[in-house]
Amino acid sequence: MKYPEIPNDITRQEYQTCKAFFEKQPVIIQRFLDAQAGLLADAMTTVTYELHFSLPDQVLAQSRQVGELVSMSIPNDERIQDLGGFWNRLKKQEIRRDLLKKLMELEQSPDQAISTSATLLRFATASHMVSNMLPDGRSVHYLAEKDEAIPNIPLDDGLQSAITQASDAIAEDAQLEEGRGELQVPFVPAARRFFLPQWVAFDSQDNLLVGSLSEAEAYLQSMQRYVQILHRASSLASYIVFSEDYQHKRYGILGQLVNQGRALGRYKTRQIIRTIESRVEKGSLNRGLSLSMPYFDDQALEMKSVRFEAIPAGRIMFVPAFVVRASRGEQAKVSQDTRLSMPTRKHLLAQLKELEMAFFS
Repeated sequence: MKYPEIPNDITRQEYQTCKAFFEKQPVIIQRFLDAQAGLLADAMTTVTYELHFSLPDQVLAQSRQVGELVSMSIPNDERIQDLGGFWNRLKKQEIRRDLLKKLMELEQSPDQAISTSATLLRFATASHMVSNMLPDGRSVHYLAEKDEAIPNIPLDDGLQSAITQASDAIAEDAQLEEGRGELQVPFVPAARRFFLPQWVAFDSQDNLLVGSLSEAEAYLQSMQRYVQILHRASSLASYIVFSEDYQHKRYGILGQLVNQGRALGRYKTRQIIRTIESRVEKGSLNRGLSLSMPYFDDQALEMKSVRFEAIPAGRIMFVPAFVVRASRGEQAKVSQDTRLSMPTRKHLLAQLKELEMAFFS
């Protein structure tokens, strides 16, 4: 499929050059770099205070004298690289920044073999983070509403039939009987419209597809973690954004994250409305009411909330008009809040309007 265009510049050429250069290395060197890339990728994506990695013993590098690829050796005492340790643990300082700094220093080394090794290791690590650490998903198409920067409405391509992709089913974790295969449980059609069906918690009507709200929130966190790894890969090697795999995964997960994040916000808003109605029936809302309205921020890519007071604290009898008035006042503030993107404001205003209408009479 065709993904949103990224402006063609020198960074695209850098990606193509690094990719071609890596593929020209002997297979044994490629495998060594891949193994080291796994260590660096873990340091980039987890809480790590110490890291030990190695440069290969030799690489193919562009000779400055003859302009051709020649095999260059790296001195043994230069191969082993140690980062972090006791002080990092004491200060709770993660190794990620030290690693980025070390790679830059190695790439600036006057020794061409060391410089080339660092460049190859940076490419291998970023590629590993994108291609190996993140599950691939379905080929999806998203539509974007007016003023939307991130397409997030899954397009029904008419392929939701009995003929499904391999990713349309998961194997249940259970003890298998001898001679029987794994039990495959297909995802519901609403989930199969998305990039990663295993992390879909709401359908198009905001109905909960999983067992609990906490499970839906865990799915959102998994998608946020997915995006975080993509972002950290691009912080390590900015040119990786021109990888077809990166574009495919970023397009797929962003649309799903925004869609499901907004659905979660709307679901929680309706829970708030039901809670207020329940407490009104019990007569337990006569001492004030403060609300925290959850919403999904499509710039920060996370759930946030706005707090406002509907009824001042004190012995004040609940009147639905108080909630209506408070909601309208908050809508006026949100509509003027330029810190929020236009789609986020629209999303939040719709939730506040739903709250208003629930108590308007």
